[in-house]
Amino acid sequence: MNATFAKKTLILSVSALLVGIAGAARADETKWDKDHPRRTEVNKRLNNQNARINKEAKEGEISKGQAAKLHKEDHQIRQEERDMASQNKGHITKQEQVTLNQQENKVSRQIGK
Repeated sequence: MNATFAKKTLILSVSALLVGIAGAARADETKWDKDHPRRTEVNKRLNNQNARINKEAKEGEISKGQAAKLHKEDHQIRQEERDMASQNKGHITKQEQVTLNQQENKVSRQIGK
């Protein structure tokens, strides 16, 4: 009975250790996810463009159809940013940021035309 008790105790201890390690790793990824400067910069630009599209549509500078098209393009860029980050432990590389910025520039030039 002592051997069985010791075995159960060992299994529970190892399980608790593994759960603790996994939880700590997730906490780190979540914090980095939210605060990574390259992701923040890309997402700030997307938020700014969203506001610009809404303003231009409200003022009649672009049609509702054009606004919907631009919002769709921005949504695709945002999804691409999330996909890139999910492959890189919650951050995007410098080259990925450059690629996303180029895509944002293309959408930005269409706003207010």
